[in-house]
Amino acid sequence: MENNRNFFITIALSILILTVWQVFYMNPRIERDREVARIEQERLAQEEAAKTPGGEGAAIPGAPAGAAPGVPGANVPGGGAAAGAADRDGILAAGGRVRIDTPSLTGSINLTGARIDDLLLKDYRVTVEKDSPIIDLLNPAALPTGYFAEIGYTGGATPQDFPGPDAVWSVEGQPVLTPDSPVTLTYESPAGLVFKRTVAVDRDYMFTFTDAIANQGGEAVTLANYGRVTRFSKPSHASIYVLHEGLIGVTGTEGLQEIKYSTIEEDLTITPSKSSDGWLGITDKYWAVALVPQAGQAFQPRYTYLTDQRARYQADYLTDAITLAPGATQTVETKLFAGAKEVALINGYEEREQIRRFDLLIDWGWFYFITKPMFWLIDSLFRVLGNFGLAILATTVVVKAIFFPLANKSYKSMANMKKVQPKLLEIREKYADDKMKQQQAMMELYKTEKINPIAGCWPILIQIPVFFALYKVLYVTIEMRHAPFFGWIQDLAAPDPTSIFNLFGLLPYDVPSFLMIGVWPLIMGVTMFLQMRMNPTPPDPTQAMIFNWMPVVFTFMLATFPAGLVIYWAWNNSLSILQQGIIMKRQGAKIELWDNLAGLFKKKPKQPAE
Repeated sequence: MENNRNFFITIALSILILTVWQVFYMNPRIERDREVARIEQERLAQEEAAKTPGGEGAAIPGAPAGAAPGVPGANVPGGGAAAGAADRDGILAAGGRVRIDTPSLTGSINLTGARIDDLLLKDYRVTVEKDSPIIDLLNPAALPTGYFAEIGYTGGATPQDFPGPDAVWSVEGQPVLTPDSPVTLTYESPAGLVFKRTVAVDRDYMFTFTDAIANQGGEAVTLANYGRVTRFSKPSHASIYVLHEGLIGVTGTEGLQEIKYSTIEEDLTITPSKSSDGWLGITDKYWAVALVPQAGQAFQPRYTYLTDQRARYQADYLTDAITLAPGATQTVETKLFAGAKEVALINGYEEREQIRRFDLLIDWGWFYFITKPMFWLIDSLFRVLGNFGLAILATTVVVKAIFFPLANKSYKSMANMKKVQPKLLEIREKYADDKMKQQQAMMELYKTEKINPIAGCWPILIQIPVFFALYKVLYVTIEMRHAPFFGWIQDLAAPDPTSIFNLFGLLPYDVPSFLMIGVWPLIMGVTMFLQMRMNPTPPDPTQAMIFNWMPVVFTFMLATFPAGLVIYWAWNNSLSILQQGIIMKRQGAKIELWDNLAGLFKKKPKQPAE
């Protein structure tokens, strides 16, 4: 029993440290980062408004614009300067564009550079409000939030020889891209090359660029295909250790590369080994933009933080040289994913398109072998029940059923521990001055009664990995984003929005984030309190105090966690109370709950004066 109590005390102290860290370090840091991001966005907007229109496709300094692939100094074309306009609609109306209209996407392709820099997600809104704006994933480079994907060619003596960032393409036929009607773009270079690009898109988020390159000149031409995803700003929210946001890719022998914004800002350039398959791009919590070069064609991946003209983050690739003889034709196919990281969709692309480990675009974490099955179970139950909150409750029951034999054994051991409590007290009194003999006598008693003193720890040990797996699922999967439960819980991935400190919204003022103790955190705290009262009160005053305060500490800590996680914990506690009560009754052990609750309202006798 002593070991069991020490284990719980260790957990309580650990949680207390985490809570203090969350309240006094993480919360202020998050608020500070948000303010810094807001100020930075305002500063960038002011700077861009003062600039004159410039060449956003200019080559990176130090990389000769006309260098052929494989020559030292050759590089993917850069792009730093931003136009002076700061109005998104005005920028979009200023140049030639091909409209994008699919069931999932709306936006346009910029004919300058054949660049996708205007893309909005029809199915996702900024907030849970029905009239909230839809998510704008990609934006023109002239904006402070510029973010685009581009595929082009390099290697000629002059930039005009091949379609790079500044090349102006022409469109053939219907200038609207839909799943049923691809568009064709053309570019003719002074070097005698004709590029005919067919752009197709499915009903979700995958674009396919098929380039037919014909050499109609009199000499052989060498060129290289490049692709890049470029972003001028970071997410405005603070990063969190359980989730990767930034540059990402799976290429070469290195496999998965996850590079945070802070890391690339320090290293400036990270160049993995060459590859002939894979993908690379930039990922957010719920969205991603990733290029998939043509399989079988060797390419050099690269991740950079560029500071010339205008700071930006870039994931790019450059293929090995392609030589076209006079009259020859070459076809190059590149895919681009730009959209929401829906699990089924990502897995489907990996299987159908044969994209190497595309599932890693979703950050399942080190414990993916628990996290992925947890998501599968919740998602499967959602398809039956129609509500992710109900799916979480049903998942809790399933997990309880799976671990029932182990939990059943643990609760039996705890019940037996309570039955031998009088004998343990006798041993402590008999060997009060000899701890060694006391431990030996207790171990002998455990052996005689066939009791495992640490068996009661197993229910909590089992719950910890399940808890963190569910937390990961709620935090990283877009399926949980804005998923409602019932009543005031309209987003299971966000904390309970109510607080007892303003009477759950009845009083007209906001409370600090660390005081947002909503209804569900309170329910969780009460169920945890009742579960702990199923056991005898520890005789040691320090232990008793820790056990009394543990539910309060957990209530404050979990109040900042996703509501779905708090609902899971409260429901799990309720099931544990029921299960433990039934087992204790069958074992003939006394249920201490009612006596412990009654004892809270009894006046303690005054200690006699010495």
